[in-house]
Amino acid sequence: MLTPDPRTLRSLLTRYADLRIAEARGEKRDGQPLEDVSRALCAATGTTRVEDALAAADALLAAARARGTRTARTTPKLAA
Repeated sequence: MLTPDPRTLRSLLTRYADLRIAEARGEKRDGQPLEDVSRALCAATGTTRVEDALAAADALLAAARARGTRTARTTPKLAA
């Protein structure tokens, strides 16, 4: 599995939290943004349930912090 960029995961988690808070407050949104961000979280983490995606995202971000990296991408080395 490809490791998603930590910035992308943080962005998805923030959007998910914002939408859940808005939903709890009874705010109405056009379309289905909560479902969309939930699907994106599942796709990014390779899971099928949002609860699993949230746990996986937390674990991936913790692993990235432990590695001391800001991003999960690697920079290719150019041949001299």
